[in-house]
Amino acid sequence: MIAILCLDSRNGLMFGGRRQSRDRLLLEDIEDFCEGKTVLMNEYSNRLFLQYNFSNQTVLPDFLAQAGPGDICFIEGNDVLPFWEKVEKLILYCWNRVYPADLYFDLAVLEGWRLTEKKDFPGSSHEILTRKVYER
Repeated sequence: MIAILCLDSRNGLMFGGRRQSRDRLLLEDIEDFCEGKTVLMNEYSNRLFLQYNFSNQTVLPDFLAQAGPGDICFIEGNDVLPFWEKVEKLILYCWNRVYPADLYFDLAVLEGWRLTEKKDFPGSSHEILTRKVYER
């Protein structure tokens, strides 16, 4: 599985059951990065992707359980840790800001992983976004 997460500067994922931020150019970067492959997600994330006419998503209530090798999963509000052994690549999009958060991603799970790519790019609502790609 290839997992995609969006984090703030303190590794926050969500606050009060809602995403911290959204950015049109981040979603375009995801679409380009995925090269037309289907992205698995939950219904909450799908509403965001539909706003920007993203068309390569599949909504499954248990998408993390169903994901197999090479499947791309956009993860918001789902705990990836029970499925961590399935993750072969992690793509982190970093907001480079601090937002209120009550759900965090523990970077300690990346011990032994390699940072294979780091790219800064301008966002539509953020001056700088950073894409980091980690592989086992």
